Amino acid sequence: METVGLLSVLPPLLVVGLAIMTKNIIFSLTMGIVCGLGIFGFTSPALESDNFLDLIMYGLELMTQTVGTRDNLLLILFLALLGGIIAILTAAGCTGAFAGVVVKRLKSRRGAQFVCFLLGCLIFIDDYFNAVMVGNVSVDITDKFSISRAKLAYLIDSTSAPVTILVPISSWVAAIISMIMPELARYGLAESGMSIFLECVVFNFYAWFTLLMVVIVIAFNVNIGAMRTYEEGLAQTGLDNSIFVDVNESVVDDMACKQRGTALDLLLVLLALVLMSVGFMLYTGGFWAGEHSLPKALLNCDPNIALASAGFVTLALCFGLFVLRGRLSFAKFNEAFLHGLKSMLVSVVILVLSWTFSVLLGRDGLGTGVYVADMLIGRLPIWALPAAVFFVSALVSFSTGASWGAMGIMLPTAIAMCAAVDPAYLNMVLGATLAGAVFGDHCSPLADTTVLSASGAGCKHLVHVLTQLPYALTAGIISLLAFLIAGIMHSLLLAMGFGVVSLFFWGCCCSRQRLFAKRVCNIYKSKSLN
Repeated sequence: METVGLLSVLPPLLVVGLAIMTKNIIFSLTMGIVCGLGIFGFTSPALESDNFLDLIMYGLELMTQTVGTRDNLLLILFLALLGGIIAILTAAGCTGAFAGVVVKRLKSRRGAQFVCFLLGCLIFIDDYFNAVMVGNVSVDITDKFSISRAKLAYLIDSTSAPVTILVPISSWVAAIISMIMPELARYGLAESGMSIFLECVVFNFYAWFTLLMVVIVIAFNVNIGAMRTYEEGLAQTGLDNSIFVDVNESVVDDMACKQRGTALDLLLVLLALVLMSVGFMLYTGGFWAGEHSLPKALLNCDPNIALASAGFVTLALCFGLFVLRGRLSFAKFNEAFLHGLKSMLVSVVILVLSWTFSVLLGRDGLGTGVYVADMLIGRLPIWALPAAVFFVSALVSFSTGASWGAMGIMLPTAIAMCAAVDPAYLNMVLGATLAGAVFGDHCSPLADTTVLSASGAGCKHLVHVLTQLPYALTAGIISLLAFLIAGIMHSLLLAMGFGVVSLFFWGCCCSRQRLFAKRVCNIYKSKSLN
Protein backbone atom coordinates (compact mmCIF):
# COMPACT_ATOMS: atom_id res chain seq x y z
CA MET A 1 0.00 0.00 0.00
CA GLU A 2 1.04 3.63 -0.25
CA THR A 3 2.45 5.35 2.79
CA VAL A 4 -0.08 6.94 5.15
CA GLY A 5 2.14 9.98 5.62
CA LEU A 6 3.07 11.54 8.90
CA LEU A 7 0.88 9.10 10.86
CA SER A 8 3.27 6.28 9.89
CA VAL A 9 5.96 7.83 12.13
CA LEU A 10 3.74 7.85 15.23
CA PRO A 11 4.08 4.13 16.25
CA PRO A 12 7.93 4.09 16.41
CA LEU A 13 7.92 7.40 18.30
CA LEU A 14 5.42 5.93 20.74
CA VAL A 15 7.53 2.81 21.27
CA VAL A 16 10.72 4.79 21.95
CA GLY A 17 8.90 7.17 24.29
CA LEU A 18 7.20 4.38 26.25
CA ALA A 19 10.44 2.41 26.45
CA ILE A 20 12.23 5.36 28.02
CA MET A 21 9.39 6.06 30.47
CA THR A 22 8.41 2.51 31.50
CA LYS A 23 11.78 0.72 31.07
CA ASN A 24 9.73 -2.18 29.65
CA ILE A 25 10.42 -2.96 25.99
CA ILE A 26 7.83 -5.77 25.71
CA PHE A 27 5.01 -3.47 26.87
CA SER A 28 6.30 -0.65 24.65
CA LEU A 29 6.44 -2.83 21.54
CA THR A 30 2.96 -4.21 22.26
CA MET A 31 1.53 -0.69 22.54
CA GLY A 32 3.35 0.31 19.35
CA ILE A 33 1.80 -2.62 17.50
CA VAL A 34 -1.67 -1.73 18.82
CA CYS A 35 -1.19 1.91 17.73
CA GLY A 36 0.08 0.81 14.32
CA LEU A 37 -2.85 -1.55 13.86
CA GLY A 38 -5.28 1.26 14.69
CA ILE A 39 -3.72 3.56 12.08
CA PHE A 40 -3.52 0.74 9.54
CA GLY A 41 -7.17 -0.23 10.13
CA PHE A 42 -8.45 3.27 9.46
CA THR A 43 -6.24 4.01 6.44
CA SER A 44 -5.73 0.74 4.58
CA PRO A 45 -8.07 -0.05 1.66
CA ALA A 46 -7.42 -3.73 2.36
CA LEU A 47 -8.60 -3.44 5.96
CA GLU A 48 -11.11 -0.63 6.36
CA SER A 49 -12.45 -1.54 9.76
CA ASP A 50 -13.12 0.35 12.95
CA ASN A 51 -13.84 -2.90 14.80
CA PHE A 52 -11.23 -3.31 17.51
CA LEU A 53 -11.61 -7.10 17.56
CA ASP A 54 -10.96 -7.29 13.80
CA LEU A 55 -7.77 -5.29 14.26
CA ILE A 56 -6.57 -7.52 17.10
CA MET A 57 -7.22 -10.65 15.04
CA TYR A 58 -5.40 -9.11 12.07
CA GLY A 59 -2.47 -8.29 14.35
CA LEU A 60 -2.30 -11.87 15.62
CA GLU A 61 -2.45 -13.19 12.06
CA LEU A 62 0.35 -10.82 11.10
CA MET A 63 2.41 -12.05 14.04
CA THR A 64 1.91 -15.73 13.19
CA GLN A 65 2.74 -15.09 9.54
CA THR A 66 5.90 -13.22 10.55
CA VAL A 67 7.09 -15.85 13.03
CA GLY A 68 6.02 -18.66 10.74
CA THR A 69 8.37 -17.71 7.93
CA ARG A 70 11.06 -20.27 7.25
CA ASP A 71 13.97 -17.97 8.05
CA ASN A 72 12.52 -16.69 11.33
CA LEU A 73 11.66 -20.19 12.54
CA LEU A 74 15.17 -21.36 11.72
CA LEU A 75 16.59 -18.39 13.60
CA ILE A 76 14.49 -19.18 16.69
CA LEU A 77 15.61 -22.81 16.45
CA PHE A 78 19.25 -21.75 16.21
CA LEU A 79 18.90 -19.42 19.21
CA ALA A 80 17.28 -22.22 21.23
CA LEU A 81 20.09 -24.64 20.32
CA LEU A 82 22.72 -22.01 21.06
CA GLY A 83 21.16 -21.28 24.45
CA GLY A 84 21.15 -24.98 25.26
CA ILE A 85 24.76 -25.48 24.14
CA ILE A 86 25.96 -22.53 26.23
CA ALA A 87 24.09 -23.81 29.30
CA ILE A 88 25.65 -27.28 28.85
CA LEU A 89 29.13 -25.75 28.62
CA THR A 90 28.40 -23.72 31.74
CA ALA A 91 26.99 -26.64 33.71
CA ALA A 92 30.02 -28.75 32.81
CA GLY A 93 32.28 -25.98 34.09
CA CYS A 94 33.84 -25.14 30.72
CA THR A 95 33.08 -21.42 30.80
CA GLY A 96 34.42 -21.18 34.34
CA ALA A 97 37.55 -23.14 33.39
CA PHE A 98 38.09 -20.93 30.33
CA ALA A 99 37.66 -17.80 32.45
CA GLY A 100 40.13 -19.19 34.98
CA VAL A 101 42.78 -19.82 32.33
CA VAL A 102 42.28 -16.38 30.78
CA VAL A 103 42.20 -14.53 34.11
CA LYS A 104 45.54 -16.07 35.14
CA ARG A 105 47.13 -14.51 32.08
CA LEU A 106 45.44 -11.14 32.42
CA LYS A 107 46.67 -8.38 34.69
CA SER A 108 44.06 -5.65 34.21
CA ARG A 109 40.50 -4.73 33.35
CA ARG A 110 41.84 -3.37 30.08
CA GLY A 111 43.17 -6.82 29.13
CA ALA A 112 39.84 -8.47 29.97
CA GLN A 113 37.98 -6.04 27.71
CA PHE A 114 40.44 -6.64 24.88
CA VAL A 115 39.74 -10.38 25.17
CA CYS A 116 36.02 -9.68 24.67
CA PHE A 117 36.83 -7.46 21.70
CA LEU A 118 39.03 -10.13 20.06
CA LEU A 119 36.39 -12.82 20.60
CA GLY A 120 33.83 -10.55 18.95
CA CYS A 121 36.11 -10.04 15.95
CA LEU A 122 36.88 -13.76 15.60
CA ILE A 123 33.23 -14.87 15.62
CA PHE A 124 32.25 -13.15 12.38
CA ILE A 125 29.90 -15.73 10.85
CA ASP A 126 26.66 -14.22 12.11
CA ASP A 127 25.73 -11.25 14.30
CA TYR A 128 23.21 -13.26 16.37
CA PHE A 129 25.74 -16.04 16.92
CA ASN A 130 28.33 -13.44 17.87
CA ALA A 131 26.10 -11.60 20.35
CA VAL A 132 24.92 -14.65 22.28
CA MET A 133 28.14 -16.68 22.27
CA VAL A 134 30.64 -13.90 23.04
CA GLY A 135 28.50 -12.64 25.92
CA ASN A 136 28.12 -15.97 27.62
CA VAL A 137 31.78 -16.90 27.17
CA SER A 138 33.03 -13.52 28.39
CA VAL A 139 30.73 -12.90 31.34
CA ASP A 140 32.85 -14.85 33.87
CA ILE A 141 35.96 -12.99 32.76
CA THR A 142 34.44 -9.51 33.00
CA ASP A 143 32.81 -10.32 36.36
CA LYS A 144 36.19 -11.25 37.86
CA PHE A 145 37.60 -7.86 36.83
CA SER A 146 34.52 -5.91 38.02
CA ILE A 147 33.44 -4.82 34.55
CA SER A 148 29.74 -3.98 34.46
CA ARG A 149 27.33 -5.96 32.30
CA ALA A 150 26.45 -2.67 30.59
CA LYS A 151 30.07 -2.33 29.43
CA LEU A 152 30.14 -5.97 28.32
CA ALA A 153 26.91 -5.50 26.33
CA TYR A 154 28.46 -2.48 24.61
CA LEU A 155 31.57 -4.48 23.68
CA ILE A 156 29.41 -7.30 22.31
CA ASP A 157 27.05 -5.08 20.30
CA SER A 158 29.93 -3.11 18.84
CA THR A 159 31.62 -6.26 17.50
CA SER A 160 28.56 -8.11 16.19
CA ALA A 161 26.91 -6.34 13.25
CA PRO A 162 29.93 -4.03 12.59
CA VAL A 163 32.21 -7.07 12.20
CA THR A 164 29.70 -9.23 10.33
CA ILE A 165 28.94 -6.55 7.73
CA LEU A 166 32.65 -6.04 6.96
CA VAL A 167 33.68 -9.69 6.50
CA PRO A 168 32.88 -11.27 3.09
CA ILE A 169 32.28 -14.69 4.73
CA SER A 170 29.18 -13.97 6.80
CA SER A 171 25.41 -14.39 6.79
CA TRP A 172 24.97 -10.72 5.81
CA VAL A 173 26.90 -10.72 2.55
CA ALA A 174 24.55 -12.96 0.56
CA ALA A 175 21.54 -10.89 1.61
CA ILE A 176 23.24 -7.58 0.75
CA ILE A 177 24.44 -8.80 -2.65
CA SER A 178 21.01 -10.24 -3.46
CA MET A 179 19.52 -6.77 -2.84
CA ILE A 180 22.16 -4.99 -4.92
CA MET A 181 22.48 -7.17 -8.04
CA PRO A 182 18.92 -6.87 -9.48
CA GLU A 183 19.05 -3.08 -9.15
CA LEU A 184 22.47 -2.84 -10.80
CA ALA A 185 21.21 -4.95 -13.69
CA ARG A 186 18.11 -2.77 -13.97
CA TYR A 187 20.28 0.30 -14.68
CA GLY A 188 22.88 -1.50 -16.79
CA LEU A 189 25.58 -1.26 -14.11
CA ALA A 190 26.77 -4.85 -14.59
CA GLU A 191 29.39 -5.87 -12.05
CA SER A 192 30.26 -8.92 -9.94
CA GLY A 193 28.28 -9.07 -6.70
CA MET A 194 31.28 -9.84 -4.51
CA SER A 195 33.45 -7.22 -6.17
CA ILE A 196 30.84 -4.47 -5.70
CA PHE A 197 30.53 -5.48 -2.05
CA LEU A 198 34.30 -5.30 -1.53
CA GLU A 199 34.43 -1.92 -3.25
CA CYS A 200 31.65 -0.39 -1.16
CA VAL A 201 32.61 -1.97 2.20
CA VAL A 202 35.63 0.35 2.50
CA PHE A 203 33.15 3.25 2.64
CA ASN A 204 31.24 1.71 5.54
CA PHE A 205 32.68 4.37 7.84
CA TYR A 206 30.39 3.67 10.79
CA ALA A 207 31.41 0.01 11.07
CA TRP A 208 35.13 0.83 10.83
CA PHE A 209 34.88 3.76 13.24
CA THR A 210 32.84 1.74 15.74
CA LEU A 211 35.53 -0.95 15.92
CA LEU A 212 38.24 1.69 16.30
CA MET A 213 36.15 3.39 18.99
CA VAL A 214 35.99 0.16 20.99
CA VAL A 215 39.80 -0.03 20.96
CA ILE A 216 40.01 3.61 22.09
CA VAL A 217 37.34 3.12 24.77
CA ILE A 218 39.29 0.19 26.21
CA ALA A 219 42.73 1.80 25.89
CA PHE A 220 41.70 5.16 27.39
CA ASN A 221 39.07 3.73 29.77
CA VAL A 222 36.40 6.03 28.34
CA ASN A 223 33.15 5.92 30.34
CA ILE A 224 30.66 8.59 29.34
CA GLY A 225 26.99 9.23 30.03
CA ALA A 226 25.05 6.50 31.81
CA MET A 227 27.96 4.06 31.37
CA ARG A 228 29.99 6.04 33.88
CA THR A 229 27.21 5.66 36.46
CA TYR A 230 27.18 1.86 36.23
CA GLU A 231 30.96 1.47 36.03
CA GLU A 232 31.63 3.79 38.98
CA GLY A 233 28.73 2.33 40.94
CA LEU A 234 30.17 -1.17 40.58
CA ALA A 235 33.66 0.04 41.57
CA GLN A 236 32.39 1.84 44.68
CA THR A 237 29.71 -0.55 45.98
CA GLY A 238 30.56 -3.89 44.39
CA LEU A 239 26.99 -4.11 43.08
CA ASP A 240 26.23 -4.09 39.36
CA ASN A 241 22.84 -2.46 38.86
CA SER A 242 22.88 -3.23 35.14
CA ILE A 243 22.51 -7.00 35.64
CA PHE A 244 19.23 -8.45 34.38
CA VAL A 245 19.73 -12.17 34.85
CA ASP A 246 22.82 -14.30 35.31
CA VAL A 247 21.99 -17.44 33.35
CA ASN A 248 25.42 -19.01 33.80
CA GLU A 249 25.50 -18.83 37.59
CA SER A 250 21.88 -19.96 37.96
CA VAL A 251 22.52 -23.06 35.86
CA VAL A 252 25.57 -24.06 37.89
CA ASP A 253 24.06 -23.23 41.27
CA ASP A 254 20.71 -24.91 40.62
CA MET A 255 22.23 -28.10 39.24
CA ALA A 256 25.19 -28.38 41.62
CA CYS A 257 27.26 -30.16 38.94
CA LYS A 258 30.85 -31.27 39.41
CA GLN A 259 33.07 -28.87 37.48
CA ARG A 260 34.90 -31.32 35.22
CA GLY A 261 34.87 -29.41 31.94
CA THR A 262 38.02 -27.76 30.62
CA ALA A 263 38.88 -24.64 28.66
CA LEU A 264 39.95 -26.93 25.80
CA ASP A 265 36.45 -28.43 25.69
CA LEU A 266 34.95 -24.97 25.29
CA LEU A 267 37.39 -24.00 22.55
CA LEU A 268 36.72 -27.28 20.76
CA VAL A 269 32.94 -26.73 20.83
CA LEU A 270 33.28 -23.10 19.76
CA LEU A 271 35.66 -23.98 16.91
CA ALA A 272 33.36 -26.80 15.80
CA LEU A 273 30.36 -24.46 15.75
CA VAL A 274 32.22 -21.89 13.63
CA LEU A 275 33.69 -24.44 11.21
CA MET A 276 30.39 -26.31 10.88
CA SER A 277 28.59 -23.03 10.17
CA VAL A 278 31.02 -22.22 7.36
CA GLY A 279 30.91 -25.80 6.11
CA PHE A 280 27.12 -25.89 5.93
CA MET A 281 27.05 -22.47 4.24
CA LEU A 282 29.36 -23.82 1.54
CA TYR A 283 27.27 -26.99 1.30
CA THR A 284 24.01 -25.11 0.79
CA GLY A 285 25.79 -22.94 -1.78
CA GLY A 286 26.86 -25.97 -3.80
CA PHE A 287 30.60 -25.73 -3.15
CA TRP A 288 31.16 -29.28 -1.92
CA ALA A 289 29.21 -30.70 -4.87
CA GLY A 290 31.46 -28.80 -7.27
CA GLU A 291 28.57 -26.72 -8.60
CA HIS A 292 30.01 -23.32 -7.65
CA SER A 293 33.29 -21.68 -6.76
CA LEU A 294 33.90 -20.50 -3.19
CA PRO A 295 32.77 -16.87 -3.74
CA LYS A 296 29.67 -17.95 -5.68
CA ALA A 297 28.82 -20.63 -3.12
CA LEU A 298 28.90 -18.00 -0.36
CA LEU A 299 26.68 -15.78 -2.49
CA ASN A 300 24.14 -18.58 -3.04
CA CYS A 301 24.26 -20.11 0.44
CA ASP A 302 21.38 -20.36 2.91
CA PRO A 303 22.85 -19.03 6.18
CA ASN A 304 19.79 -19.75 8.33
CA ILE A 305 19.57 -23.46 7.60
CA ALA A 306 23.39 -23.63 7.80
CA LEU A 307 23.45 -22.14 11.32
CA ALA A 308 20.62 -24.37 12.55
CA SER A 309 22.32 -27.47 11.10
CA ALA A 310 25.62 -26.48 12.70
CA GLY A 311 23.77 -26.09 16.00
CA PHE A 312 22.43 -29.64 15.84
CA VAL A 313 25.83 -31.11 14.99
CA THR A 314 27.50 -29.13 17.79
CA LEU A 315 24.86 -30.32 20.26
CA ALA A 316 25.69 -33.90 19.27
CA LEU A 317 29.39 -33.11 19.80
CA CYS A 318 28.58 -31.79 23.30
CA PHE A 319 26.77 -35.05 24.06
CA GLY A 320 29.86 -37.01 23.07
CA LEU A 321 32.26 -34.74 24.95
CA PHE A 322 30.38 -34.63 28.23
CA VAL A 323 27.92 -37.54 28.51
CA LEU A 324 29.85 -40.32 26.76
CA ARG A 325 33.06 -39.28 28.53
CA GLY A 326 31.27 -39.27 31.89
CA ARG A 327 31.67 -35.55 32.61
CA LEU A 328 27.90 -35.02 32.83
CA SER A 329 25.13 -37.51 33.44
CA PHE A 330 22.40 -37.69 30.82
CA ALA A 331 19.93 -36.23 33.34
CA LYS A 332 22.22 -33.24 34.05
CA PHE A 333 22.89 -32.80 30.33
CA ASN A 334 19.17 -32.68 29.61
CA GLU A 335 18.49 -30.39 32.56
CA ALA A 336 21.18 -27.94 31.42
CA PHE A 337 19.80 -27.94 27.88
CA LEU A 338 16.31 -27.07 29.19
CA HIS A 339 17.82 -24.28 31.32
CA GLY A 340 19.37 -22.87 28.15
CA LEU A 341 16.07 -22.99 26.27
CA LYS A 342 14.35 -21.06 29.07
CA SER A 343 17.12 -18.46 29.13
CA MET A 344 16.30 -17.47 25.52
CA LEU A 345 12.55 -17.04 26.10
CA VAL A 346 12.51 -13.30 26.83
CA SER A 347 14.81 -12.60 23.87
CA VAL A 348 12.59 -14.62 21.54
CA VAL A 349 9.46 -12.79 22.74
CA ILE A 350 11.09 -9.41 22.07
CA LEU A 351 12.30 -10.61 18.66
CA VAL A 352 8.79 -11.79 17.70
CA LEU A 353 7.30 -8.44 18.70
CA SER A 354 10.09 -6.55 16.88
CA TRP A 355 9.59 -8.60 13.70
CA THR A 356 5.84 -8.00 13.80
CA PHE A 357 6.32 -4.29 14.38
CA SER A 358 8.85 -4.09 11.55
CA VAL A 359 6.45 -5.77 9.10
CA LEU A 360 3.64 -3.46 10.23
CA LEU A 361 5.84 -0.45 9.43
CA GLY A 362 7.03 -1.94 6.12
CA ARG A 363 6.07 -1.44 2.50
CA ASP A 364 2.88 -3.51 2.81
CA GLY A 365 1.93 -1.82 6.06
CA LEU A 366 2.27 1.81 7.08
CA GLY A 367 5.26 2.47 4.80
CA THR A 368 7.22 4.32 7.48
CA GLY A 369 10.62 3.81 5.88
CA VAL A 370 9.47 4.83 2.41
CA TYR A 371 7.82 7.96 3.82
CA VAL A 372 10.93 8.97 5.75
CA ALA A 373 13.18 8.37 2.73
CA ASP A 374 10.90 10.32 0.34
CA MET A 375 10.50 13.17 2.82
CA LEU A 376 14.20 13.70 3.57
CA ILE A 377 15.90 12.94 0.25
CA GLY A 378 14.86 15.56 -2.27
CA ARG A 379 16.91 17.50 -4.76
CA LEU A 380 20.42 17.32 -3.32
CA PRO A 381 23.79 18.15 -4.85
CA ILE A 382 25.72 14.98 -5.62
CA TRP A 383 28.41 15.73 -3.01
CA ALA A 384 25.75 15.73 -0.27
CA LEU A 385 24.19 12.45 -1.38
CA PRO A 386 26.40 10.02 0.64
CA ALA A 387 25.83 11.94 3.89
CA ALA A 388 22.08 12.27 3.20
CA VAL A 389 21.73 8.57 2.40
CA PHE A 390 23.65 7.69 5.57
CA PHE A 391 21.36 9.86 7.70
CA VAL A 392 18.11 8.63 6.17
CA SER A 393 19.20 4.99 6.22
CA ALA A 394 20.02 5.37 9.93
CA LEU A 395 16.66 7.01 10.61
CA VAL A 396 14.76 4.23 8.83
CA SER A 397 16.76 1.52 10.63
CA PHE A 398 16.28 3.22 14.01
CA SER A 399 12.54 3.74 13.62
CA THR A 400 11.83 0.21 12.38
CA GLY A 401 14.51 -1.62 14.38
CA ALA A 402 15.52 -3.56 11.27
CA SER A 403 18.84 -2.93 9.53
CA TRP A 404 18.01 -5.38 6.74
CA GLY A 405 14.65 -3.67 6.24
CA ALA A 406 16.42 -0.30 5.97
CA MET A 407 18.83 -1.76 3.41
CA GLY A 408 15.91 -3.22 1.46
CA ILE A 409 14.34 0.24 1.25
CA MET A 410 17.45 2.36 0.77
CA LEU A 411 19.69 0.27 -1.53
CA PRO A 412 17.34 0.44 -4.55
CA THR A 413 16.79 4.16 -3.88
CA ALA A 414 20.54 4.83 -3.62
CA ILE A 415 21.36 2.91 -6.81
CA ALA A 416 18.58 4.68 -8.74
CA MET A 417 19.84 8.12 -7.65
CA CYS A 418 23.46 7.31 -8.53
CA ALA A 419 22.46 5.91 -11.92
CA ALA A 420 20.51 9.10 -12.69
CA VAL A 421 23.10 11.60 -11.40
CA ASP A 422 26.65 10.15 -11.34
CA PRO A 423 27.53 6.41 -11.24
CA ALA A 424 31.02 7.33 -10.00
CA TYR A 425 29.50 7.86 -6.56
CA LEU A 426 27.91 4.40 -6.49
CA ASN A 427 30.39 2.67 -4.15
CA MET A 428 30.41 5.61 -1.75
CA VAL A 429 26.61 5.82 -1.60
CA LEU A 430 26.20 2.05 -1.18
CA GLY A 431 28.73 2.14 1.67
CA ALA A 432 26.79 5.02 3.23
CA THR A 433 23.57 2.98 3.01
CA LEU A 434 25.12 -0.01 4.79
CA ALA A 435 26.77 2.24 7.38
CA GLY A 436 23.49 4.05 8.12
CA ALA A 437 21.59 0.79 8.49
CA VAL A 438 24.08 -0.47 11.09
CA PHE A 439 24.16 2.91 12.89
CA GLY A 440 20.37 3.06 13.24
CA ASP A 441 20.25 -0.57 14.31
CA HIS A 442 22.98 0.12 16.89
CA CYS A 443 20.95 2.94 18.47
CA SER A 444 17.48 1.40 18.28
CA PRO A 445 15.90 -0.32 21.31
CA LEU A 446 13.83 -2.34 18.82
CA ALA A 447 16.81 -3.93 17.03
CA ASP A 448 17.32 -7.68 17.34
CA THR A 449 21.09 -7.33 17.80
CA THR A 450 20.43 -4.89 20.66
CA VAL A 451 18.12 -7.45 22.27
CA LEU A 452 20.55 -10.35 21.91
CA SER A 453 23.63 -8.36 22.99
CA ALA A 454 21.86 -7.39 26.22
CA SER A 455 20.69 -10.98 26.68
CA GLY A 456 24.14 -12.46 26.04
CA ALA A 457 25.70 -10.11 28.58
CA GLY A 458 22.92 -10.59 31.13
CA CYS A 459 22.28 -6.83 31.03
CA LYS A 460 18.98 -5.01 31.36
CA HIS A 461 17.75 -4.26 27.85
CA LEU A 462 17.10 -0.54 28.18
CA VAL A 463 20.20 -0.04 30.33
CA HIS A 464 22.21 -1.37 27.39
CA VAL A 465 20.40 0.99 25.00
CA LEU A 466 20.99 4.08 27.15
CA THR A 467 24.63 3.28 27.99
CA GLN A 468 25.56 2.51 24.39
CA LEU A 469 23.77 5.49 22.82
CA PRO A 470 26.42 8.19 23.55
CA TYR A 471 29.15 6.05 21.98
CA ALA A 472 27.04 5.18 18.93
CA LEU A 473 26.01 8.82 18.40
CA THR A 474 29.65 9.94 18.59
CA ALA A 475 30.71 7.41 15.94
CA GLY A 476 27.62 8.30 13.90
CA ILE A 477 28.32 12.05 13.88
CA ILE A 478 31.96 11.49 12.91
CA SER A 479 30.79 9.14 10.13
CA LEU A 480 28.33 11.75 8.85
CA LEU A 481 31.11 14.34 8.65
CA ALA A 482 33.39 11.80 6.96
CA PHE A 483 30.74 11.18 4.28
CA LEU A 484 30.49 14.95 3.70
CA ILE A 485 34.27 15.11 3.25
CA ALA A 486 34.26 12.07 0.96
CA GLY A 487 31.44 13.58 -1.11
CA ILE A 488 33.07 17.00 -1.46
CA MET A 489 36.68 15.90 -1.93
CA HIS A 490 35.90 12.48 -3.46
CA SER A 491 38.72 11.02 -1.35
CA LEU A 492 38.45 7.87 0.73
CA LEU A 493 41.80 8.42 2.45
CA LEU A 494 40.96 11.98 3.50
CA ALA A 495 37.59 10.97 4.94
CA MET A 496 39.01 7.93 6.72
CA GLY A 497 41.92 9.97 8.07
CA PHE A 498 39.52 12.58 9.44
CA GLY A 499 37.55 9.87 11.25
CA VAL A 500 40.61 8.22 12.77
CA VAL A 501 42.08 11.51 13.99
CA SER A 502 38.70 12.66 15.36
CA LEU A 503 38.21 9.44 17.34
CA PHE A 504 41.69 9.61 18.87
CA PHE A 505 41.13 13.26 19.76
CA TRP A 506 37.78 12.34 21.35
CA GLY A 507 39.40 9.53 23.34
CA CYS A 508 42.19 11.81 24.60
CA CYS A 509 39.71 14.51 25.64
CA CYS A 510 37.51 12.03 27.50
CA SER A 511 40.55 10.53 29.23
CA ARG A 512 41.86 13.95 30.31
CA GLN A 513 38.42 14.94 31.56
CA ARG A 514 38.18 11.75 33.62
CA LEU A 515 41.63 12.28 35.16
CA PHE A 516 40.82 15.93 35.94
CA ALA A 517 37.54 14.94 37.63
CA LYS A 518 39.37 12.28 39.64
CA ARG A 519 41.97 14.79 40.85
CA VAL A 520 39.28 17.29 41.86
CA CYS A 521 37.45 14.54 43.75
CA ASN A 522 40.66 13.52 45.57
CA ILE A 523 41.41 17.15 46.51
CA TYR A 524 37.87 17.57 47.85
CA LYS A 525 38.17 14.36 49.89
CA SER A 526 41.53 15.39 51.36
CA LYS A 527 40.18 18.81 52.37
CA SER A 528 37.08 17.31 53.96
CA LEU A 529 39.23 14.90 55.98
CA ASN A 530 41.41 17.75 57.20
